[in-house]
Amino acid sequence: MMSDPLILLAALAVAAAVTYVWRGLGVLLGGRIDPAGPLFEWVGCVAYALLAGLVARMILLPIGPLAAASLEARALAAAVGLGVFLLARRSLLLGLAAGLATLLLMTLR
Repeated sequence: MMSDPLILLAALAVAAAVTYVWRGLGVLLGGRIDPAGPLFEWVGCVAYALLAGLVARMILLPIGPLAAASLEARALAAAVGLGVFLLARRSLLLGLAAGLATLLLMTLR
């Protein structure tokens, strides 16, 4: 029977091996994939879709402290944050700050 340190060492070795297999495949295939090609376009679309789904979930079905805020407050904060983001030439910092400030003002009143 393996002792606890050996189990941890084996788990670490397996995790490292799995990680390095994917990294190795990335190195092998990285030079052959066109960054402007359809594969990267598809990956970008999937990434944006996942992000949009997570944001929608946070607004519509929040968990934790965000669940205490009303749906109207969450939706208004998201709309204000998006508006400031677009008006401020896509400044992520200003958009996030505006959305957070709106949510705080709506929930602290």
